[in-house]
Amino acid sequence: MGRASELVCSRCSLTYDPGKPINLCSCGSPILVRYDLAAVRRNWSKRQLETAIPSMWRYESVLPCDANEAVTLQEGWTPLKKAVSLGKSIGLSDLWIKDEGRNPTDSFKARGLSCAVSMARKFGLNKLAIPSAGNAAGALAAYAAAAGLEANIFMPNDVPQANYVECKAFGAKVTLVDGLISDCGRIVGQRKAEEGWFEISTLKEPYRIEGKKTMGYEVAEQFGWEVPDAILYPCGGGVGLIGMWKAFAELEELGWIGPKRPKMISVQAAGCSPITRAYEQNQADSKFWDGASTVASGLRVPKALGDFLVLQAVRESGGTAVSVSDSDMLDAGVDLASKEGIFAAPEGGACVAAARQLAENGFLKAGERVVIYNTGSGYKYLEAYGTRFPRNTAGEEEKLGGLITPR
Repeated sequence: MGRASELVCSRCSLTYDPGKPINLCSCGSPILVRYDLAAVRRNWSKRQLETAIPSMWRYESVLPCDANEAVTLQEGWTPLKKAVSLGKSIGLSDLWIKDEGRNPTDSFKARGLSCAVSMARKFGLNKLAIPSAGNAAGALAAYAAAAGLEANIFMPNDVPQANYVECKAFGAKVTLVDGLISDCGRIVGQRKAEEGWFEISTLKEPYRIEGKKTMGYEVAEQFGWEVPDAILYPCGGGVGLIGMWKAFAELEELGWIGPKRPKMISVQAAGCSPITRAYEQNQADSKFWDGASTVASGLRVPKALGDFLVLQAVRESGGTAVSVSDSDMLDAGVDLASKEGIFAAPEGGACVAAARQLAENGFLKAGERVVIYNTGSGYKYLEAYGTRFPRNTAGEEEKLGGLITPR
């Protein structure tokens, strides 16, 4: 079975011992896991997947620990649905939705946190800390609870209520911060040494990306080991896009797919689009986005640590980076729900709006196979969608939510 042969810096290529917990490289850049793929190829075949478990741990040969060591809630192996009606309205005849909202804790964050918490437990770490825009916090809280570890969570005080409630229900220690995820990250950085926390922030440890990369393995397997022409992905921290690009490189080296890879399309909110701006200005890294604002909490990331990796993948693939308004992403989310029965997070709606935009300007061709990643469930964003469907009550006796009591 293939396991991490080494850890390597994504920027300066320094290598590290995979047998020890680590955060960033000494140069301050993210560290990636590298496998002996020649050994994996000798011991692992597509045929073995025919009877593999229906979760992301079916790919344990290219993950850092065995499935029997994993802290798992059955994450991954999410539905891939052809969006016939939506595609027709957009002008794309081969449009698909990869619905990550069907994961545990209702978002794609379950993949990364399952892998990261599994490795944390394996390394004997007991206290984990994370700054989060919302869904990563819920996922860490759930997996830490399953592993018997302490979760210390820092979130902006205006995160969706669902994120706050789920973290508390899972027994996490939650601190709401008057600011953005960047402010939460600063607090974790300042306190982690004194508190004995291991930081599990986006790309500040090597294993969340390994869980996220399974989205790339899955879409290739679900299409019979052929990759789509284009993938639209909502980029906050961008780990999923970086992970999928890593997955396609590994699959090519394994000989399971050909050299053709999808055009990777980064989608951001108009009110917070540092990666889109960097792409348009032909910059290698993004600059901090002042005044970040969007209803898609997962996209409210003013500066991503791995932005240069996102931009590399977008450019190498012949993809692009776009941004859409909050109004357009919410309308597109409603359109997806009404046409395909998938209630997507606003981030998924953003990708639908971007697909329409790119089909209209000719970047996406009518017959191309296009996959939209919906990264979470719309049920976690009822406040945002409530602006589209306001519901007024006459008085206290008809208040929304809570317990339904006899009249």
